Amino acid sequence: MIEQLADHEAAALAAIEAAATMEELQAAKTAVLGKAAPLSEAQRRLGSLPPEDRKDAGRALNAARKVVEARLDARTTELAEAERAAQLVAERLDLTEVPTDVTVGHAHVVTQAWEELEDVFTGMGYRIAEGPQVETDWHNFDALNIPPGHPARDGFDTIYVDHGKPGSTVLRTHTSPVQIRTMLTEEPPIYVVAPGRVFRADTADATHIPVFHQLEGLVIDEGISLADLAGTIEAFTTAYFGPGFSSRLRPNYFPFTEPSAEFDVQRPDGTWLELGGCGIVHPNVLRAGGVDPERWTGFAFGFGIDRLASLKFGIDDLREMYTNDIRFLHQF
Repeated sequence: MIEQLADHEAAALAAIEAAATMEELQAAKTAVLGKAAPLSEAQRRLGSLPPEDRKDAGRALNAARKVVEARLDARTTELAEAERAAQLVAERLDLTEVPTDVTVGHAHVVTQAWEELEDVFTGMGYRIAEGPQVETDWHNFDALNIPPGHPARDGFDTIYVDHGKPGSTVLRTHTSPVQIRTMLTEEPPIYVVAPGRVFRADTADATHIPVFHQLEGLVIDEGISLADLAGTIEAFTTAYFGPGFSSRLRPNYFPFTEPSAEFDVQRPDGTWLELGGCGIVHPNVLRAGGVDPERWTGFAFGFGIDRLASLKFGIDDLREMYTNDIRFLHQF
């Protein structure tokens, strides 16, 4: 009888596996566990077995029924999930709107330049740093060695915000305050670039707009010199503009760097174009950022992202980038 139970179990499992729908599985359940099923018939025959065989046969029968019942439960779950999935697919409604007269959009020309610049500098080992657009006058001026009475702090150049003490809060005029915030919160060495929006009280014309974008770079480490700055500018120029371009530094003055320089880019035709300012970070700026100038030195550089975008794409008037004329935007 025990051998027969093994055959009955195998036949029952095969019937369960063959069921492809819930209706077929219900029929299989009746066939393998119903009153007329071989396993049920075997259970009725237990009483006719000799006492010495009845115990082993009963154990084998119970084990076979448990295996069949467990497989029935598992198969029930499988078929229920399959039928539910099929129902969801059958009842699915496609609500996607497919426009026929609208082209796919793309990143704005300034955003394209911004993202490419980030890629260039992160590829050179820099990290992206950020800061608030509404700044204190200390972060925007004092910490950067720009003294009271400096022309840059005049209301004709700077947009002041009505918050706190009069003259204490501004819309940042450059991304340089991010230098100070980075130095105050991180220990050197520091290698960061800070792209962002800045504000000036300028009248919009072909080369000036009151809201524009800058990218600021800051390096603080031991033994940093002007040669490191020049090499960085040259590496950036080649990476961004291409192998036909080169750079140079010209002496200049900025209160937050000493020595200071302007850096120019030479086009393949030999002409030079002023791109931005740079220099060795002034010791007073390092002290304001909580950095010991006796141990650490560094350099900083900055330039306009909008200007770089106009150079790369041949845009003559910066205002065109912000008029949202779809005919202009489609070109880039």
